[in-house]
Amino acid sequence: MSVTLIPSQLSSPDGAPVPYTGNTWMLCWADLLLFFKCAWSIPGILHPWDQWLCGDLDELYPFSFLNVVALVLHGFLILWEALFLVSLPLLVVLPIWTALAYVAVVMAVVWVVCLILNGTQDVLESRVNLGADAKKHPEECWIYLNGVSIGHHWLQTNLDRLALTFRRPITGVHNRTLGIIFDLIQCIIERNFCYATADIRRSYSTIKASLLKEENKKVILILHSQGGIEGGLILDWLLSELPHDTIHKLEIYTFGSAANHFNNPPRRSTGASSSENAVRHIEHYADAGEFVARWGVLTFARMRNRYMGRVFIRPGTGHLLNQHYLNTMFPLGEDKRVLEHNDFMDMEVSFTSDGAEEKAREGFLDTLLNNGNGSHGAVVEDRQNGEMLAKKLAGKKPSVKDFSRLWCYRNGRSPKD
Repeated sequence: MSVTLIPSQLSSPDGAPVPYTGNTWMLCWADLLLFFKCAWSIPGILHPWDQWLCGDLDELYPFSFLNVVALVLHGFLILWEALFLVSLPLLVVLPIWTALAYVAVVMAVVWVVCLILNGTQDVLESRVNLGADAKKHPEECWIYLNGVSIGHHWLQTNLDRLALTFRRPITGVHNRTLGIIFDLIQCIIERNFCYATADIRRSYSTIKASLLKEENKKVILILHSQGGIEGGLILDWLLSELPHDTIHKLEIYTFGSAANHFNNPPRRSTGASSSENAVRHIEHYADAGEFVARWGVLTFARMRNRYMGRVFIRPGTGHLLNQHYLNTMFPLGEDKRVLEHNDFMDMEVSFTSDGAEEKAREGFLDTLLNNGNGSHGAVVEDRQNGEMLAKKLAGKKPSVKDFSRLWCYRNGRSPKD
């Protein structure tokens, strides 16, 4: 068993439009068809549901009162919104004022329930005590955009889990939930109509301000689920407004991304390497058996599209950020620090192509030559003759941690630039 690595696409443009810029209604229809094609993997969103490695921080931990409240409210919203959608065709037989009153009542109930879930704060901060680690990286700014169904409580647990993982303060810009069904409709609108909701506009303002601060040498953006859609749209805005030297501060890491594109153009027209794109680093992490990843990154990164950044595909299920992604990729020990070895990061990497171009572009040989301490994706230089190189590489099989830049940030560490 191995982790599949899809190398980052080349960003050289051609004359034909890429799929995400096509007819919006055709894109919506394609999304609907893709939904049913991937529907078999819907149970994989919550499976496994009973592995609670971090206790209260895990979204489905049953002994947390706030978790139970969130699950009950979401269960109600699923039923309420599903019945509303089913009833819509019946409104044609009602007087228009009666139909409007009915819709208003339904939306009022959704608003009240979501107000309980979301709270009133738009921007939250991680609350765990990091001690001296909290001040070790004053030149970095870490921002998190959450995904579908995340209310105030789950957003706070996401921020705290990320803070423990990377030993940095994390800022969360709240992508407010409207209930899982309405959130899914919002995803289709955002990614096919490129529509910027209030959450996207608020997040864009926060990220742009962070990039423009001179004291910030790095801005690390963590995206999950629907946050991947919003992050992709925010990146489009940033690329159209800010100098690429400023955007070069940015690094993006996604988990279970639902986005249909990720742009990252080269900083100059010819001769640019992958490290000379506008965004310095983009990585996507996805579980092969969960619906959202299959409906997003795992489909669109494989088609003729613009989906920049390498993709790590884990042979497993689960979509929740803490319980499934972070607990399997960055498991914590009893001291609340990331363990140095785990099944995912130690797993062998399998490339989707055996082509020399893809491996060179992802730093395959450079990684092996430096025993995992190399440049993490830099273009390989011809500094060894073929005989020595062949001897050095004999029997070497790289693991995920040899290619994952995000892994280098664990426990307050930093990768080499």
